[in-house]
Amino acid sequence: RRLNVRVNIELLSISNPVHKKDLAVRLTDDTDPFFLYNLVISEEDFQSLKSQQGLLVDFSAFPQKFIDLLQQCIQEQNKDIPRFLLQLVSSAPALDHTPVSLNVVETNPFKHLTHLSLKFLPGTDAEIKKFLANCLKCLKEDKTMLEEKLKRTEEDLTRQLSYTQQNLSEKSRELDKLKNEWTSYTTALSNKHSQELTSEKERALQAQTQYQQQHEQQKKELENLHQKSIQQLQNRLSELEVINKDLTERRYKGDSTVRELKAKLSGLEDECQRAKQEVLSLRRENTTLDAECHEKEKLINQLQTRVAVLEQEIKDKDQLVTRTKEVLDATQEQKVILEESTEEKQRHIEKLETTIKSLSAELLKANEIIKKLQGDLKTLMSKLKLKNTVTIQQEKLLAEKEEKLQKEQRESQELGQSLRMKEQEVCKLQEQLESTIQKLEESKQLLKTNENVITWLNKQLSEVQMAKKLDTPASALGGGRAAVSPHGLPDRPSFHSSGINHPISPLYAFQNFLEPTHSKNGNSQCPVPKVQLNSQLSKLSRCSDAHTVPAAGHPANKENGDQLGLESKYFKRKDDSIPLRGLSQNTLNSEYLRPYLPTKAQPSPKAAGTPASAYFPG
Repeated sequence: RRLNVRVNIELLSISNPVHKKDLAVRLTDDTDPFFLYNLVISEEDFQSLKSQQGLLVDFSAFPQKFIDLLQQCIQEQNKDIPRFLLQLVSSAPALDHTPVSLNVVETNPFKHLTHLSLKFLPGTDAEIKKFLANCLKCLKEDKTMLEEKLKRTEEDLTRQLSYTQQNLSEKSRELDKLKNEWTSYTTALSNKHSQELTSEKERALQAQTQYQQQHEQQKKELENLHQKSIQQLQNRLSELEVINKDLTERRYKGDSTVRELKAKLSGLEDECQRAKQEVLSLRRENTTLDAECHEKEKLINQLQTRVAVLEQEIKDKDQLVTRTKEVLDATQEQKVILEESTEEKQRHIEKLETTIKSLSAELLKANEIIKKLQGDLKTLMSKLKLKNTVTIQQEKLLAEKEEKLQKEQRESQELGQSLRMKEQEVCKLQEQLESTIQKLEESKQLLKTNENVITWLNKQLSEVQMAKKLDTPASALGGGRAAVSPHGLPDRPSFHSSGINHPISPLYAFQNFLEPTHSKNGNSQCPVPKVQLNSQLSKLSRCSDAHTVPAAGHPANKENGDQLGLESKYFKRKDDSIPLRGLSQNTLNSEYLRPYLPTKAQPSPKAAGTPASAYFPG
């Protein structure tokens, strides 16, 4: 159960045998006079309690801390889930004069913590009698005090009553005098008011006519102004609709151009990838082109985001147009309301005229009606002023909206110019890609021509060897003689020491054909490309006693002239050409293939083994 308990804390100082201080705590209930529990704590008892419960406070500060805990319990007692509780626990089922423990408990969702627990003893009969006697004594003292206060208040009230009665009699006399004076004053006022009423009626009629004329003039002016403003707004709305249509068309055109650019970019990327697979030598250029393409894709993405921003701005403009339409509708509604209010006011004025004619005898009612009429006129004037201010504000808002629309039009024009610039940039990029594709095709053609030159040279060498086989007198002799055609092509060489009489490989003939004889021919126009033999040809030794014998020229050389059967364009050097990289094992250096017509054959090297075979890949 819950009870309201009164806790009394006292510090008792005893100085009979020894000077001591004790703390006396008393628990009482105001509703039950026999509820009494006492506790007396000395300094020695407090030390044992401190050690038992782990208190951190001295005896001098203990009473104040105990009072603070009780105040926290008082603050939390009205809550549903109080944080601090004051528990009075007894071993018996009821409080039948058994010792009781008073606990100060702090509640948590995890645990109930007891900050302090004190054991109280029930009061004996003598203590209860003493307590009751003290209570009676206090009650009697309070009773005597209250009786004295009552006597004083009764005396004060009687005095006030007599004083108020005297004042009442005086006030009643003054009232009678005032009534007499009031009657005479009212008669005089009635006469004055009758005269003033007639004059004011005439003034009111004149003022009414004037106000009606002014009202009609203002009404006509307002109607004209409203019609003009409506026409202007309709014209502006038509212009805005045309502008919106143009903007939507531009947006759709921009979307279509962006899509076309995306398709073109995808096609260009595919072509670049194919070009990478076909041509290995142009990898670096393709990587740079890929980087540029990625940058252009970023630019296109930025343009797409810009287009999205423009679409949002167009949506905002549509919302502004709808708002302006709503404002127009509101102004028209206000106009209708104003007309209705003017009609109602006219009807009200007619009713007031009838009431003035009917109530001319009653002075007080006439005054009130006049005051009402004046107030209505004031409200009408204030409403008219407010409407004028509202129309001025609406015109200002419309002007601001026009300025905003002009600004947005300028921004849309600027965005269109930027889109055109981006389209020009995309066209330039397409031209660059086309030029790179043309370069790739030219490089392919150059590679094909180089391969054709190599095959043609092999054929020429094989034909020369076949022609040498037919020369039987030269082959029957013991000494091998290397003959040179009048056009500079070497015949089949032979070897004295080894006795090798069969024709050598095309590569060896090609090596003799391209031997650096330009040291003898100083008047040659272009240098000869250096040709390196493979590992087998490097073992051959040169023969010092080789002789050169002139032989008949090849018929193909006579027909084709000194250019070895090829046109002059295949032997010209180009700055943007690609070096010949078809021979294996570094047989050719990084120089370009150029025409060379030797006049004398170099001495044939001695064969250290079998002749090496030539290998031309691709």
